Amino acid sequence: MEEWDLLASIEKAGENYIVRFERALNYTVEEVWPWLTENEKLAQWFSELRVGELGNSGFMQFDMQDGTCEKLEITDFTNGSVLEFAWWDDSVRFELHEASIGCDLVLIETMNKITDHTPKDLAGWHVCLDVIGALLDGQHIERMTEWKKWYEKYVQAIEKIT
Repeated sequence: MEEWDLLASIEKAGENYIVRFERALNYTVEEVWPWLTENEKLAQWFSELRVGELGNSGFMQFDMQDGTCEKLEITDFTNGSVLEFAWWDDSVRFELHEASIGCDLVLIETMNKITDHTPKDLAGWHVCLDVIGALLDGQHIERMTEWKKWYEKYVQAIEKIT
């Protein structure tokens, strides 16, 4: 598989942009779900993000690194398959789908607008998903090196749609 095959798809949908990341993992839904929903595992791939309370009336917390946390409302939740939450004015949705071997991990970010910061965020999500896969495999990824590489590719991808 070519590296560009792993690049998220970015599409204009009405007033929004839909960004879709997909990863085929050689692990079951039951093995992957805790990486999205258990704080000790979540901290290993996204140190600022925590589960506050799981469920349709629950919330995620984002550590602002200044002593405060932002509360991000969970907007859709199905145990073992869907976790969607507000990402400030946007939304982030994780889906797990059983596959013939393991499962497919899908992250969909719905964005209201593209900003100068968008390629940074997309490269960040991209690397986070790669880190989840590496952690499941018992491996390590040099995050900043990977982020820099993917950031440049997302700058180019954003330029094509704006």
